[in-house]
Amino acid sequence: MSRGEDAFVLDYTITPPLPGDEPGGETVFMWIEAADDRLHHYTDFGGARGLSEDGLRTQGTISGQPAIDTDAKELSVRFVFLHGQSEQAYDLVIGL
Repeated sequence: MSRGEDAFVLDYTITPPLPGDEPGGETVFMWIEAADDRLHHYTDFGGARGLSEDGLRTQGTISGQPAIDTDAKELSVRFVFLHGQSEQAYDLVIGL
């Protein structure tokens, strides 16, 4: 994770690759929802992803804003995936 003046960026890898990143695969929409331990909330600010060179994983970045509070100790992030009519979410906590 990198932190900027007005946003933060998460680098990620997903194995196996998301279906939409493989040739002929259905599109998978992804976004994040985030909050820190000081009760500040952060909104998705876009990103980019694609199939790795070896074709075995999805690699990408996704950003959120505003910048993370400098006094925050943890950031809880929910990655949400929408594939057709199916929505799945995965939560993780990042120590800051």
